[in-house]
Amino acid sequence: MPNPFRIRAALTTALVLSSLLTGCSDGSTDGDLTAQTLNWKSCPAPDEAEGGGDSPSPLPGGGTWQCATMKAPLDWANPKGPTIGLALIRAKASGDPSRRIGSLIFNFGGPGGSGVTTLPAFGEDYAALRTRYDLVSFDPRGVGRSDPVECLSDAQLDDYFQQDATPDTDAEQTALINRTKQFNAACEKNSKTILPHVPTTDAARDIDLMRQVLGDRQLHYFGISYGTELGGVYAHLFPKHVGRAVFDAVVDPTQNPEQSSLGQAKGFQLALDNFAEDCTSKTTECPIGDTPQDVKDRIAKLLTDLDSKPIPGILPRQLTQTAATNGIAQSLYSKDFWEYLTEGLEEAYDGDGKILMLLSDSMNGRNQNGEYSNITAANIAINCADQKPRYTADFVQQRLPEFRAASPLFGDYLAWGMVSCTNWAVPGAADHPDVSAPGSAPILVVGNTGDPATPYEGAKKMVEALGKGVGVELTYKGQGHGAYDSKNKCVQGAVNGYLLEGTVPAAGKVCA
Repeated sequence: MPNPFRIRAALTTALVLSSLLTGCSDGSTDGDLTAQTLNWKSCPAPDEAEGGGDSPSPLPGGGTWQCATMKAPLDWANPKGPTIGLALIRAKASGDPSRRIGSLIFNFGGPGGSGVTTLPAFGEDYAALRTRYDLVSFDPRGVGRSDPVECLSDAQLDDYFQQDATPDTDAEQTALINRTKQFNAACEKNSKTILPHVPTTDAARDIDLMRQVLGDRQLHYFGISYGTELGGVYAHLFPKHVGRAVFDAVVDPTQNPEQSSLGQAKGFQLALDNFAEDCTSKTTECPIGDTPQDVKDRIAKLLTDLDSKPIPGILPRQLTQTAATNGIAQSLYSKDFWEYLTEGLEEAYDGDGKILMLLSDSMNGRNQNGEYSNITAANIAINCADQKPRYTADFVQQRLPEFRAASPLFGDYLAWGMVSCTNWAVPGAADHPDVSAPGSAPILVVGNTGDPATPYEGAKKMVEALGKGVGVELTYKGQGHGAYDSKNKCVQGAVNGYLLEGTVPAAGKVCA
């Protein structure tokens, strides 16, 4: 079972994000990939692996999004061997050309998230940064149009996501392990060539090639969620190439997968506690409970009931316990979506599971036409390539009490998610990433005290792991996954001040 809580929520109010991107052709010179010229063109409509939808809307002021494809080695151990194409998207700087700094490369997380999808969807949020940078993002290798990992068909994924991901009996446990093995075998069968070549270290090398092809002496970078891990690995490999970099919604680089999953259990429980407190503290009556504990008790009962008797969702599919848990988690990524969680719970209590299923579908990359992006396949492939541990069902059983203590609601789901790399075709690289970056320029590390998916403590651990004089911590006392897109003026002022003017905030600065 994939661990979907590592996927960054990029939702619209329609609950399903469907903007997107694509790549065009490029050229190279004499086999030197750093000398290739990118052929930027208007972005065509995205394909299914990217999530479907329309081409990106024009930028404010009449600018357009442009797409290209960059060649990179399939195997970085053989840089002159076969190549793959990496899909890129950009919006050229809008300000005075004489004040242009260079390119600002974004990675929005996952792993498995499409940057060429997400950047245009949130482009207006970065209008200030665009005054001095070309805004650039990409589909990492194995993602979207960049030689995507492919596992199951759309119909098979519908069945896969209906499975019981929190087994209560030996038979349910056996069924979960068998379905996980079948999923992973399908990935090997359909994506055998790319699977060994999707670890984060390879993506970091792709970014350094991208920096050179874009003509930048240093990498200016904005990483969110898993994008902070990717940025940290880049800084470790290429510390002298780091320019101005920001990490937001920070992954704890010192944790192994078990520790990370347990931390997320605590983080999502905290977010649920905050949601319940918010609903019942308002002057208007909370429609889903009288007290915070009542809200959580009613949610727990709903999930217990769904385990034995699902309710109609988006027909013909039913809202199962697993889908409801997934949908609840999705809505906790942003305070903006708490109202949808409230509405979805109200309807589920009345026997209608559509809203919670829409939220779950969004987490899983399913659009309203029933087509799936490859975010789940890519997420599992990259995680399993990165993470050395291979956890067994017996190990999960031993750890369940601690996970349940961390979160009565999410503990089982996150614990059983640890078996997602069972029988994976490629060995994992390490227990945790190495992000030590002596000699790097300062990196602004932004932690959010209410972040469910990358708990706040990870920011401090990232600062420590980057090394003395590199990481500069900024705290945001808020809710949701990430700080910059909360539109908090203090956070955005600090980030913009560093990226645009090079002004490093005082270490330990706090924004509320």
